[in-house]
Amino acid sequence: MPQQPAHKPFRLLLREAALVAGDHSLLLTLLIAPLLYAFFYGSIYSYKAEEEVPITVVDEDRTGLSRTLIQQINNTQMVHVTAVTTLDAAKESMYHGHTQGFLYIQRGMEKKVLSLQQANMVLALNAARFLPSSDVLGAITEVGLTVGAGVRLQYLQKQEGMNTEISGREVMAVKPDARPLFNNRTDYGTFLLPGLLAMILQQTLLLGLAGGTAAERQRNTFSVWMQAAGNNLSRALWGKGLFYFILFSCYAFFFLTVNFGVLELTLLGNAWELALVTALFLLSLIPMGIFTGLLFRSQLLCTQLLAFSTYPIFLITGYTWPIQQLPDGLKAAGSLLPITPFLSLYQGIVQQGAHIGDRLPALYHLCILWCLYTMLCLWAMKRLTRSTLKTPLPVA
Repeated sequence: MPQQPAHKPFRLLLREAALVAGDHSLLLTLLIAPLLYAFFYGSIYSYKAEEEVPITVVDEDRTGLSRTLIQQINNTQMVHVTAVTTLDAAKESMYHGHTQGFLYIQRGMEKKVLSLQQANMVLALNAARFLPSSDVLGAITEVGLTVGAGVRLQYLQKQEGMNTEISGREVMAVKPDARPLFNNRTDYGTFLLPGLLAMILQQTLLLGLAGGTAAERQRNTFSVWMQAAGNNLSRALWGKGLFYFILFSCYAFFFLTVNFGVLELTLLGNAWELALVTALFLLSLIPMGIFTGLLFRSQLLCTQLLAFSTYPIFLITGYTWPIQQLPDGLKAAGSLLPITPFLSLYQGIVQQGAHIGDRLPALYHLCILWCLYTMLCLWAMKRLTRSTLKTPLPVA
């Protein structure tokens, strides 16, 4: 095959587009999977917070105060009281999975509260599901403190003759003022969805690019790829990657506009800074994907291993669990992934309104990984050309 003119930089882009169009698995991965995953996984967390978690109540006090307490708990958005029943029935309902726990109100609670003695409520929760148990505990604790403070307030006003201001200070000498920043509702969906969309962006790009590169080796078209690049390794790398950079830049823009709008997510930071960081992220993924694909002679095996690695990669990035608490080996593995520093930058800009300058270590980390994977990719390509071409190709 004659050497292609070097002054046509988009020749490799058109070649890659033709290869993708002719490969049904790549077409499915690159054109359907990103949108399907983004909307499917996004729809799971579209409500963002759990509501109406079912519990039962065992009321042995049977007084006006206990009924008021039960009513106030049922009026919260988080908890739904399904029944006021016996202790054995409440336990059986939880064991069968019909409810997530039960509240046990002891006999004599109202009498103790009105006499300013401490009264106890027992809340049994199914902690096997951590999220609902944590949310229900917070909601019922808040209601219990509010009702107890209200009873004490009335007692001080009626029995001690205190006015509203003085009795209010007496009931709550120190009043906590909790103000969640950024994620004002402290719901799980608002926290998880931005990182999940970034993960979808990375994994679909790697699946497509690494799989397409492995297909070059499987079909023995690696030398054709090199010749189309004018026997220049850098041009071969970035010419092939240009198609994916343009395609996934469009996906990133789509996620940040359409998906963020549908899922009611808010971009708190600067959109141009986010665009710059995302572009750097994609540029670091391109040589990583090509390098990964060059390690395999089977497109299927390469795709299977990358698909299998998706969830482990997400877990070691430090997004769902603090990276400082990971074992040293996993921290080292996570530091080799471009998505680890990217998520630090991405979360800061999207969810906290931070600027790039506020996360400079993560920016430097991402730049280092870009350079590292570029050198590894060029080295792997040069090494492979020695077994496929008669003369080694220059790195330009």
